[in-house]
Amino acid sequence: MKRAIYPGSFDPVTYGHIDIIKRASEIFDELIVAVLCNKAKTPLFSVDERVNILNEVLHDLPNIRIVSYEGLLVDFAVANNANVIVRGLRAVTDFEYELQLAQTNNVLNKGVDTVFLTTSLKYAYLSSSTVREVASYGGDIAKFVPPLVEKLTYEKFGIECNRRV
Repeated sequence: MKRAIYPGSFDPVTYGHIDIIKRASEIFDELIVAVLCNKAKTPLFSVDERVNILNEVLHDLPNIRIVSYEGLLVDFAVANNANVIVRGLRAVTDFEYELQLAQTNNVLNKGVDTVFLTTSLKYAYLSSSTVREVASYGGDIAKFVPPLVEKLTYEKFGIECNRRV
């Protein structure tokens, strides 16, 4: 069985993330979507909220499993019998950062490889931080995230969402 991990903060999950998840789920027998618990950051959504949101918006994908993790990603991969890490690339600047991470992970554990998937062009500009910033000012994020994520994101900022979920 080919098992891979797609790690991220997913704060919040965007259509760009979903694009990578769907495509990776077609390549691997099982895809573990690993939600990072990073104590150095103050996220908009808690880890449990992000896991629950991902379960809701990805419920139609039978070969994915959504879990949270903390610590080294390569240790998490080994503990879950996964030997591939999937990373999404939007631009050249992403590649430089992601290559450094992939090389570091390879030094830490040669049994875990990284596969890069380029984001679909229509999502190449999109990031969770952009979504959070636009939403914080009451801007329209409907083109960036699924309806449930839109509603919950606006709620975090105390803004009423007019779109039905």
